Amino acid sequence: MNARVVSAHIEADVLQGTDVLISIAVASVYPTSDESMMVFVDDMACPVDELLGAHGTRLHLLRGAPAGALRVDYQASVVATTDQFGADEVEQFHYLRPSRYCESDRLMQLAASVTDATVPSDIVAAVSAWVGDQVVYVSGSTGPAESATSTLISRVGVCRDFGHLVVALLRARDIPARIVSVYAPGLSPMDFHAVVEACIDGAWVVVDPTGLAPRRSMVRIATGVDASETAFLTSINGGLILTSMNVMATVDTELPIEDGAPTYLW
Repeated sequence: MNARVVSAHIEADVLQGTDVLISIAVASVYPTSDESMMVFVDDMACPVDELLGAHGTRLHLLRGAPAGALRVDYQASVVATTDQFGADEVEQFHYLRPSRYCESDRLMQLAASVTDATVPSDIVAAVSAWVGDQVVYVSGSTGPAESATSTLISRVGVCRDFGHLVVALLRARDIPARIVSVYAPGLSPMDFHAVVEACIDGAWVVVDPTGLAPRRSMVRIATGVDASETAFLTSINGGLILTSMNVMATVDTELPIEDGAPTYLW
């Protein structure tokens, strides 16, 4: 994969003094150039601390933001790399457990009925295809509190909802699975995107039940049990309201063809 250029512009109103956790920087697995992260409150530049999380996740913490207009500007040029993680036994157990938005323990019967496949790679492909067929993508249709079970009932959602349902069904079939937030060249409308990684034979494969962008052009941002660990903006001990956001992701060659099959490569 050739060079990718990504950027994000976020504006929010800070309602009271708060710490703000920002998760929009590309993961540390990528060599980058021309990278910058700038944070302002009422047009005054604010320092942020970078915190390194699991799987290369980079978090930026603005401590003690006062009430006012928050603006975050990020950009980076990302050099091609092979982005692949192995999974040890402890990590696999971690991503098998039910989580806040992926209630796998409530979907055991459904998961068994989706496919009678027994080979993990076939189960992953079948579950992703089933969710893609059963759920309709409608931009802006759901809020941050929706879970796998509520998506199953409504059959409508955005990328995180598709991802949560796939993750829950895979965990119910004893396949470790997790959510990854990404920049996704080719996505329309452009936004932050969420895909699923499932563990097969000790390695993570990528599936995207929405099929909205080619996975081999994506750039990892954050990785977690569900969207509670990959949110792009979080207020702590305070409050804020998102007012506007603009995300951009491009690649300097033609976009790769997307075949939909589970893949070990981005």
